Amino acid sequence: MPPPARHRRIAADIERRIAAGEWLPGDRLPSRAALGREYHVHEQTVRLAVVLLQQRGILESQGERRPVEVAHAPLVLTMTDPDAPWPYRVETTARGITTATDQLAERLDINPGLRLRRETEERLDAAGRAAMYVTTWWRGQRRPHVSYTATVDAVLAGREQAAAVRLPVDSVALRIVRTRLDAEGVPTETSDMILPRDRWQLRLR
Repeated sequence: MPPPARHRRIAADIERRIAAGEWLPGDRLPSRAALGREYHVHEQTVRLAVVLLQQRGILESQGERRPVEVAHAPLVLTMTDPDAPWPYRVETTARGITTATDQLAERLDINPGLRLRRETEERLDAAGRAAMYVTTWWRGQRRPHVSYTATVDAVLAGREQAAAVRLPVDSVALRIVRTRLDAEGVPTETSDMILPRDRWQLRLR
């Protein structure tokens, strides 16, 4: 059997060093350049090793150009009601105007191209760590709702989503599509709720 690729050998050694206590949860790793010099490899090889460890939840980063840290053991949260108020801190990161894509128009039962309001939130867990990234769209003024629908699928986290929940870009994440309805069953707003797979278990009612 051929030996593992260099980046896998480096990833295994970094994991060994973390397990031995050389770096503790929350500690920053040396830069890719410094690790490249230490392991006598190109920075790109180190980057591949880091991405592998991020995918396994051993390392984390707020973005591609941000320092890489040893991940804390994740708090595993259970989702039973995607419409329940979030009990911890919520940070609204963006608000704006967009137009309805075909998919959003279908979800909101409107014509494509109509103007929508858009809001994004980062929801943090009890320890203040990223737990969920929520984007919501609605038309006009926000209206009360009496019920909702929810579906679950898997998506590749885009750059903005991945940075918010500390995942590598194009990692597979859970997505809950939640659409709120008024008393007549007319959609009032719809949301994409992006959840890291290693930090959530779903038990939707």
